[in-house]
Amino acid sequence: MSGIYVHIPFCRQACYYCNFHFATSLHFKDEMVAALVCEIEYQKDYLASENVETIYFGGGTPSLCTKEELSRMMEKIRECYIITPGAEISLEVNPDDITEEKLLDWKDLGINRLSIGIQSFFNEDLEWMNRAHSEQQAIDNLQLARKHFDNISIDLIYGTPSLTNEKWKHNVDTAISMNIPHLSCYALTVEPRTPLYKMIRTGRSPDINPEKQSGQFLLLMEWLGNAGYEHYEISNFSQPGRRSRHNSSYWQGKKYLGIGPSAHSFNGISRQWNIANNAMYTASIGKAVIPFEKEELTAVQKLNEFIMVSLRTIEGLDLDKLEEDRLNKLLTSSRKFTDTGLMKLEGHSLVLTKEGKLLADGITATLFF
Repeated sequence: MSGIYVHIPFCRQACYYCNFHFATSLHFKDEMVAALVCEIEYQKDYLASENVETIYFGGGTPSLCTKEELSRMMEKIRECYIITPGAEISLEVNPDDITEEKLLDWKDLGINRLSIGIQSFFNEDLEWMNRAHSEQQAIDNLQLARKHFDNISIDLIYGTPSLTNEKWKHNVDTAISMNIPHLSCYALTVEPRTPLYKMIRTGRSPDINPEKQSGQFLLLMEWLGNAGYEHYEISNFSQPGRRSRHNSSYWQGKKYLGIGPSAHSFNGISRQWNIANNAMYTASIGKAVIPFEKEELTAVQKLNEFIMVSLRTIEGLDLDKLEEDRLNKLLTSSRKFTDTGLMKLEGHSLVLTKEGKLLADGITATLFF
């Protein structure tokens, strides 16, 4: 089983913190959609005839696409790949794009899961992020989406300068009260070459406070745990049985195909990624050449990736999957974390504790071979 990711590289405006690949001009959207359709066909052998169980339209802002544009891509995917019955088909959506007509269109196309970029239910935070929607649009259109879609995820951001613990609790409580089945919650990060990075460097915005972020992450785990949500991956929480199947496939090491500029693909042996330039991507596809770079993964790289993705999940690192010499070395290097309460042994798996999740990246890097 495998998945397909389609990158739609357009947004109405640039969020100050975002470092994903996108353009704010929609002038060449027609050419891009045509190129995406072509790449879907050019890559039809990449997954080696495996069935596709998840399809994910991400970006950028896929909800900017018309029904006809999304239909062209879906039809080509169905033409070139074997889609399993009941496949999870997700669409990333901005709240300001949601209308009754669009919701019905998306359902008609077979989309059965929405990932909605709420980020906050406070206008001052949305304005600081340079989001295109208001808090009222977030509430109203999320309620509208719930009328038509049962499988919904929302994104929330914590650790922003103006987000107090009280406001953070309001954001989380709002999601819980609306019975949202899945939440992806991210600590604000300051990425180079983003407007936020420049704003902080020039003193136009306060820098992030790591201690505040850690505190809000601990509160998040407590609040959602008390509400019955499963913390199944570092940034992801779901009601029982409502995990994201597509994102879970990444953490399970399954194969996936990425379509579009900047999209990544993995076939179990190598990883490749398309060029992150819209004009160069469409020009290359126009010549029937997929513009990508490729990396053959060594045995050690595969092992380190297994360690990295496993420790992000609730199941942890399955020690039975390690050869004896690797296992002994890992147990030795992990002892300082188990002794200090940052990790624990559950059955035959190493799992991060709540405190360990605060230091997940550093702990993982220490365990690499």
